[in-house]
Amino acid sequence: MLYPLWWALGMGTLILFVLPVPMVVHLWRRRPIATPPGFGLWLLFLFWLLASTIMLPANPPGTLPNTVSSRLLSVGFALAGYLAATVILLYAGNLTEREFPRRKLVRQLGFFFIVCLGGGLLGTFAPTFGFTSLVERLLPQRIASNGFVSSLVHPAASQLQDVLGFSSPRPSAPFGYTNTWGNCLALLIGWFVVAWLHKAGGPRRLVGLVLLALSAIPIVYSLNRGLWIGLGLIVAFMALRLAMRGHIALLGGVIVGLVLVGTLVAVSPLATIIQERFDNPKSNAIRAFTLDRTLEVFQYSPVLGFGGPRAALGSSNSIAIGADAKCPRCGNPTLGSNGQLWLLLIAQGAGGAALYVGFFLRSLWAYRRDPTPIGDAGLLALALPLFFMFVYNALTMPLVISFLSIALLWRNQRDEDVPEEPQALPAAITAVPVRVPGGRA
Repeated sequence: MLYPLWWALGMGTLILFVLPVPMVVHLWRRRPIATPPGFGLWLLFLFWLLASTIMLPANPPGTLPNTVSSRLLSVGFALAGYLAATVILLYAGNLTEREFPRRKLVRQLGFFFIVCLGGGLLGTFAPTFGFTSLVERLLPQRIASNGFVSSLVHPAASQLQDVLGFSSPRPSAPFGYTNTWGNCLALLIGWFVVAWLHKAGGPRRLVGLVLLALSAIPIVYSLNRGLWIGLGLIVAFMALRLAMRGHIALLGGVIVGLVLVGTLVAVSPLATIIQERFDNPKSNAIRAFTLDRTLEVFQYSPVLGFGGPRAALGSSNSIAIGADAKCPRCGNPTLGSNGQLWLLLIAQGAGGAALYVGFFLRSLWAYRRDPTPIGDAGLLALALPLFFMFVYNALTMPLVISFLSIALLWRNQRDEDVPEEPQALPAAITAVPVRVPGGRA
């Protein structure tokens, strides 16, 4: 609920590394700690992540040589992001209905969709909006001016990029990148529908429908093809869920609504923007270059990876080592920056990627029978990352949203007394006796 405030202070992402601290204290005091189905896979992934750091000194062919110390920031950020999401999952999943009702968490996720929508509209209609945050002012200038650090601490409404052949804004608030915005918006749509449309009264449902309609504006202006495809997958996923439960009338209403929305977009100026985006596929060459180079470098450590991303030699625009005044786009793109799967392959190898994907697949299987609205929204937030991992990175907020979705599915399963009960965290980790696990890892 306070995320807009944290974003304004320059801590929109950094707060995710602060909040887990009191959560860890809370979990320690309430031992034994229950864990969701398949959590063993995630623990193995975290172990694999740590093990892969022994490869940090390696400079494989095709990458820019560098030192271990220069790579510690990105590696530490990734490790902190994975650990923070893990703590948030365990904390939210171990809460009882009396401590924190599921309905309240659903509403908070629905509200976060509104925050993302507000940021998207701000980036669309006030693209140059931005200001120096408190955290930014406190940092030394040489650190605050770093591009990665600036994306974390400098509140800005949009990214100005040359995607259509000219500089155009792409909404990104309240995040540093447009792709993160699109990823989070898609993951939160299901929770917004549950919170604002499912069994909602007349005024609330009307407001919810209006907000959904308004979301089409920043979605189109984001020029985010991954998000556009993701929306199609959302529709297909929900249509399948409704058809399997025999809700034919509701499915028909969804189809009619989609036809109406599609018609409105087609006759509006938004259609022109969509066409221009497909007519200017400039980012394809960049993605193709980084993907090809990632797969080439991956072969030098296919099992364990290199502990973190690497910078490529040259770019899709030039074989030059770096950018200059004549070729500002001739930089050294980060391998693994254009999709979670590619990041895992370069950083943790095939072993780490298999464990990461395996945990999501195991979670989908564990909660597949949940017929409730929480089941619909939660499973959607677990299925989408399996597509988005080809085009988006999951750290940090997208992974947190997915893990909060797992927590809701897990608690829903536990409280509704359906198959696949949670396990208890191993005694070696909790340092106290634990109950016998009730589910399979």
